[in-house]
Amino acid sequence: MTALVAGTFDTKGAELTYMAELIRAAGVAVRTVDLGTTGSGTADVSVAEVAACHPDGAGAVLDQSDRGAAVSAMAVAFEAWIKTQDVSGIIGAGGSGGTALLAPAMRALPVGVPKVLVSTVASGNVAPYVGPSDIAMMYSVTDVQGLNRISRQVLANAAHMLAGALTHAAPEVAAKQAVGLTMFGVTTTCVSHIAEALSADYDPLVFHATGTGGQSMEKLVDSGMISAVIDLTTTEVADLLVGGVFAATEDRFGAVIRSGVPYVGSLGALDMVNFGAVETVPAQFGGRQFHVHNPQVTLMRTTPEECDRFAAWIAARLNQMTGPVRFLIPQGGVSAIDAPGAQFHGPEALERMMRRLNADVKPTQDRRLISVPHNLNTPEFAEAALAAFREVT
Repeated sequence: MTALVAGTFDTKGAELTYMAELIRAAGVAVRTVDLGTTGSGTADVSVAEVAACHPDGAGAVLDQSDRGAAVSAMAVAFEAWIKTQDVSGIIGAGGSGGTALLAPAMRALPVGVPKVLVSTVASGNVAPYVGPSDIAMMYSVTDVQGLNRISRQVLANAAHMLAGALTHAAPEVAAKQAVGLTMFGVTTTCVSHIAEALSADYDPLVFHATGTGGQSMEKLVDSGMISAVIDLTTTEVADLLVGGVFAATEDRFGAVIRSGVPYVGSLGALDMVNFGAVETVPAQFGGRQFHVHNPQVTLMRTTPEECDRFAAWIAARLNQMTGPVRFLIPQGGVSAIDAPGAQFHGPEALERMMRRLNADVKPTQDRRLISVPHNLNTPEFAEAALAAFREVT
């Protein structure tokens, strides 16, 4: 078991060495990795060794005259290098450049490998750095520049976090196959019912469908850690196509396509696009129907035309899946607020999605649409989803 301490040892050598010494003192072996593009730092793994892993060779990193270009190239090289290593855990520290340099390699490591990143930018929007990974980012408070009464404490806390994670393994439990499920507040009733029903035989992993949640699930599918998916909450597609804040990437469903794992999906929460507080909703959506979910989240009702686009986009992805697929259409509504008498009830929008899916999805022996005459949050729909899951697994 060896911890990597990585960073720009030419400019942050004292700080990185301080963390390395504390981790060693806690009984964990350490290997230091220099990512400083000047080559003047000292570490167990040299800049040249890491730079040589760049797809275009070491020169693509070391021959750059522009610092920003050199840092960007080193990030690529470090990510390539770390994929060749057996990593027990990793820690690094830096400013904005060092954070951008370290984060891609940390994201490339499997979920569960401890990753700690002390950063000057950790009190802001960390989504571009953390992504779908389990990086623990700690705000440095002072700049990562010299050891003082503040930085010593913050860096020591970070070092001991990593040492603790490496010396205290999670309790072992009986191994069960993991199933990924997507959930939103307005689909909780359904997904909770399914997760409870599966828990005796499977390990249900529920992901919040906030854009990053879907990416996290698919990262685990790609890594082989999830053996089947019950993706009833595909609302991230609405945010992707309309411009909401919980958007999927263009690779949504890509891991299922690549892996061929059994897939059960639905239209959960496609009746809405998500924005932040009311005052953050873009002006072009003035006049639309809104629901304030909480002070930080505002929901906008999707139109029949938008719902047609969602269904077409999803159908194209379903047609690329090679594993067993069941896609359920809840004829009574796609969320808790898309039901008769509820605020977002929209039969026309749902009808457009149903028509588009039936027109565009290419049925095969393994790929089927299933219409269910109930709202997504009813026990009847949950049982239909469980029956479909049992069919494909």
